[in-house]
Amino acid sequence: MIQKSIIEELVKQFLSTKRDESLFLVQVNVKPANNIEVVLDKLGGVSIDECVELSRFIESNLDRETEDFDLEVSSAGLTSPLRILRQYQNTLNEFVEVLVKGGKKEKGILKSVDELGIVLAVDRQVKLEGSKRKQTIIEDIAIKMEDILQTKRVIELKKREK
Repeated sequence: MIQKSIIEELVKQFLSTKRDESLFLVQVNVKPANNIEVVLDKLGGVSIDECVELSRFIESNLDRETEDFDLEVSSAGLTSPLRILRQYQNTLNEFVEVLVKGGKKEKGILKSVDELGIVLAVDRQVKLEGSKRKQTIIEDIAIKMEDILQTKRVIELKKREK
């Protein structure tokens, strides 16, 4: 079976030859029967040409005569979960949904991110003193990375104020 580390090293070599430093590796999976999956991302999205170019590079550096394989190179989809810090950084000021341990979901604008956690600006309905109706307020909440099960971009049909 082809080792995941070999594929990661080939991707690293490929990326080091690119002028566009915004292209980065999200994930490599090598499944039984050498089914290799490589997922890339970049701000603004990955082009098909970039996927094809990486696919050809990997294929040219592996020997099918020694070990046969299937290779799929793709971009992280718009609604794919965010997996690495750089994806979070590229999603700043966008609307996201975060699934937190315990099953709670938080939706809001991703305001900041670091290796320890994120800050979301979320809308809350609260009853203010002296008011008969609930008012919408924006509250910043911090969520630790270790408490996040999944984060996804939310596609909005109508624009919100940031």
